[in-house]
Amino acid sequence: MCGIAGIIHTEGLKPVDPDRVRRMCDAIAHRGPDGEGVWTAPGVGLGHRRLSIIDLAGSPQPMIAAEQDAVIVFNGEIYNFKDLRKDLEALGATFRTDGDTEVILQAWRHWGVDCLPRLHGMFAFALHDLRQRTTLLVRDRFGVKPLFTARLADGAVIFGSELKALLAHPSLRREIDPLAVEDYLAWGYVPDHRSILKGVEKLPAGHYQLLRADGPPPAPVQWWDVSFADRAQGTAQDLEAHLLHHMREAVTSRMLADVPLGAFLSGGVDSSSVVALMAEASSVPVKTCSIGFDVGALDETAYADRIAAQYHTQHWKRTVSADDFSLVGRLAGMFDEPFADASALPTFRVCELAREHVTVALSGDGADEAFAGYRRQTFQHREEQARALLPSAIRQPLFGALGRLWPKADWAPRPLRAKTTFLSLAESGEQGYARALAVTSPELRDTLYSPDFKRLRGDYRAEQPLADLMRKAPARSGLDRAQYADLKFYMPGDILTKVDRTSMAVSLEAREPLLDHRLVEFGARLPEGLRVRGTTGKWLIKQAMRRYLPEDVLFRPKMGFVTPIAQWLRGPLAGEALGLSRSDTLARTGWFESTRLEAIAQDHISGRADHSRLIWQLLMLRKSLDGLG
Repeated sequence: MCGIAGIIHTEGLKPVDPDRVRRMCDAIAHRGPDGEGVWTAPGVGLGHRRLSIIDLAGSPQPMIAAEQDAVIVFNGEIYNFKDLRKDLEALGATFRTDGDTEVILQAWRHWGVDCLPRLHGMFAFALHDLRQRTTLLVRDRFGVKPLFTARLADGAVIFGSELKALLAHPSLRREIDPLAVEDYLAWGYVPDHRSILKGVEKLPAGHYQLLRADGPPPAPVQWWDVSFADRAQGTAQDLEAHLLHHMREAVTSRMLADVPLGAFLSGGVDSSSVVALMAEASSVPVKTCSIGFDVGALDETAYADRIAAQYHTQHWKRTVSADDFSLVGRLAGMFDEPFADASALPTFRVCELAREHVTVALSGDGADEAFAGYRRQTFQHREEQARALLPSAIRQPLFGALGRLWPKADWAPRPLRAKTTFLSLAESGEQGYARALAVTSPELRDTLYSPDFKRLRGDYRAEQPLADLMRKAPARSGLDRAQYADLKFYMPGDILTKVDRTSMAVSLEAREPLLDHRLVEFGARLPEGLRVRGTTGKWLIKQAMRRYLPEDVLFRPKMGFVTPIAQWLRGPLAGEALGLSRSDTLARTGWFESTRLEAIAQDHISGRADHSRLIWQLLMLRKSLDGLG
């Protein structure tokens, strides 16, 4: 796992200052403390920071092919590199190292962009071909590894693993994109189709971009997508056996490392499944780490302890105080862009704990998206069935009126929030799911914005790209489309961003075996009844893991990392909440109505309403803007 950065001139072979590339890499030194390197040639400069995982001494980067015709900087892991190496050796390729980086170089030399579907893993890389005078930028199928790019006024394209690498370049403009603010307030993160800064882009997951020295950057090209359009054939027992086979392969392939390896263990279905399959494949005890809270309602460590005891893991755990808000100031620096998923705090704490014992940790991320484990997906499945019973001409006015009249009850569980359900049923399935996924409704956002900001935003609404994505999805049903949206929109923007930044902040490599693309493709073909049955999501995974895990672990309500933000903002962070309306940073933007911000803070602190998520979003936005200068 590493950090990469570089400069590519697309309007002639201008010289590249190696010190400038080095400064970009130094900005992300936390991603790779074990080594560094810079390579330049006319029109191109590539930089690398290394976290050694495989072939510890033999694969320094930037790496030049033995034939001296290609150079690569690479962030990630290729789990099938040994098999690819054999295939390439049969074609005449020779190797000087034992790692996966050189395999990518030779795969490009022999297969060109057709090499990409052959790579199994998580990766972002830049590969410069000296024969063709091209530079290939690539991001893995799901966007596990990030890649930011920007085109400068002189025609150069700069890239880096994090935005802070680009910010180290003096020519990067720091103009905030107001549409990114609209996106952020809707979702709690800036999704991959946008960046907080105008002119900065994120290479989309499953895409590549081929830059040439004599022309403007072309649009990214999609090289992989997941399809929900087909259905697998076979009995439930046969499909369960196939699923377990895929899960075993996914886990064991990610246990390859030349450094200490372990796993995160929350006590939930997904991380417990990963640990169980690791224990099955390992001849030594698996190393596991858990984070708990000193508030019983938030603590899951009893379940993690049970799994650790069942599989005799070498287990470490740490209890975090529910008042552990000391990280608030550091989070903005980790993410660069505003990021308001408060579970980033305990995620960082578990990464800290894991790094004390291992260099690589396997996580359970990805199964909820791929196998319908979120409650909102189950609700969407039911709501789509209800929409099918009533034509939109009846449904829209009926449920729209009920939704407007019904009292707001955000404090209640989703089934009891009739207002939300009615408003969702009045809309199309895509619009309804966008409303369910948003953390701040369009109606609430409109009450915050100043007239000037509304003019800047124009007709754009954050929910529209998600609804468009769902409408165009290769899918059969509303459940398919919801899962597709979670895999393509929510997961790279929120979940994978959170895990990448918090793990890399402590130089820990996190691997997601349940995001093996073959496993996800299998899950996308499962009949709906094997994904959702009644109110139970991830149904087939839970059946397959019955031989490994206790029933109360498999079927207890999903919890996830919960952080007591509401209490913090009524207690030790109340001053931060009240300060938002007086913030010079936010006032200078002119985006918000200050009286409205003050009323929201007062209503929350007094207990009249729970505005914790919105206040947290605004607080993290302010801290992020302070960092961007």
